[in-house]
Amino acid sequence: MATATDKSSGFTFTGWHFLAIILSFFGVVIAVNFTMAWYASQSWSGLVAENTFVASQQFNGKAAHMRAMEATGIRGELTANRGGIRYVLTHPERGPIAADEVVASFHRPVGTQQDFAVTLKHEGDGVFTTDHEVLPGEWIVDLKTNDKGEMVYHEAIRVHVFPNR
Repeated sequence: MATATDKSSGFTFTGWHFLAIILSFFGVVIAVNFTMAWYASQSWSGLVAENTFVASQQFNGKAAHMRAMEATGIRGELTANRGGIRYVLTHPERGPIAADEVVASFHRPVGTQQDFAVTLKHEGDGVFTTDHEVLPGEWIVDLKTNDKGEMVYHEAIRVHVFPNR
């Protein structure tokens, strides 16, 4: 029978050992939390809307506007890569859409550092292009097509630009 005075292993677990284990555990947890918080603050602007109350009041009007644009029957096809941007506007019955300009606003879903807007040149037959380079990754693209100062078509789409394409 073993007694309290037996020292078979030579190791005694003391309060200092317990303190070291607890401090190590919480030190790792705190270090991970600070690391994740730093990465979050560096990668997301936190800005979803300038004023969320005003944005909520405008939501139904914007949704109705986009439904009206969808009902026109016009369809846009966007191609974006390192070589540039190409946007083709057609109607199933009328063919190519005539317009003066297309303004494309590219926004990253997270962060604002790489956002940009560009005006595409009319090439004829509903084709609009520019040689502006688009970096690989996810983009939300807001496309506004105008003819003689009046908006002909407006759409917002999400695209993925692949590297080396």
